[in-house]
Amino acid sequence: MQSQINPTNVMKQKFFFLAAAALLFAACSTKQASDSESSTLPEADSSDFVTLTEAVPDAILEIRYYSTYNFIGSRIEGYLQPTALLTRQAAESLRQVSDELKAQGYRLKIYDAYRPQMAVDHFVRWGKDLDDTLMKPYFYPGEVKDSLFIKEYIATHSSHSRGSTLDLTLFDMRTEKEVDMGGTFDWFGRESHPDCGGDPETGTYRQNDTLTAQQFENRMILRRAMMAHGFKPYDCEWWHFTLRNEPFPDTYFTFPVQQL
Repeated sequence: MQSQINPTNVMKQKFFFLAAAALLFAACSTKQASDSESSTLPEADSSDFVTLTEAVPDAILEIRYYSTYNFIGSRIEGYLQPTALLTRQAAESLRQVSDELKAQGYRLKIYDAYRPQMAVDHFVRWGKDLDDTLMKPYFYPGEVKDSLFIKEYIATHSSHSRGSTLDLTLFDMRTEKEVDMGGTFDWFGRESHPDCGGDPETGTYRQNDTLTAQQFENRMILRRAMMAHGFKPYDCEWWHFTLRNEPFPDTYFTFPVQQL
């Protein structure tokens, strides 16, 4: 005897199948949207950045936070390769700086440029660990570690993470040596301030026991070229400059430092 097919049961089966398929599609669509959103968060987007040496091919890179020779004494989180990144606008302005200084016999030497927020977080954790003073003799012999936050040598956010700030010095093509600035990069102390040894606004040297007239003038050569092409200096560090019209003044990027 042949079994009878119940049309009502068939319709119910079709309904349940379509409903289940719809739920599965909706779930997949939600996951894809979520994945898309997480991958395109503004602070994770490096599409407006370039590798610095693409804009300034003859720049010398000495990326201190990729190495262990820095004020912490270990590689800093977020530095996956010894390269330097900048926003396109900052890189273009830096190329103009390089062109001007090359005519005077100098090349640019870069210590740091874009710095991911995870690196800044690493600095903050280190700053709170008062027992870790491994590199104190080399970078902050005259400072008590718990004063580094008060004096703003370390902060929870850095202009570097906005992508248009860099730390640099000059390299003399004639002597094939780094120019003597009377102080080293990342030295936590009064000697690093641009006004140590004179008035940076007028370029006038002031006799003192810290900088010679030539060392002060060397700092001014770098400062004048950077300011002439749209960068502004920082009051506490002669090597630190930020593009005045930076494209991302409120975004602290999180992607790591590596070749783009």
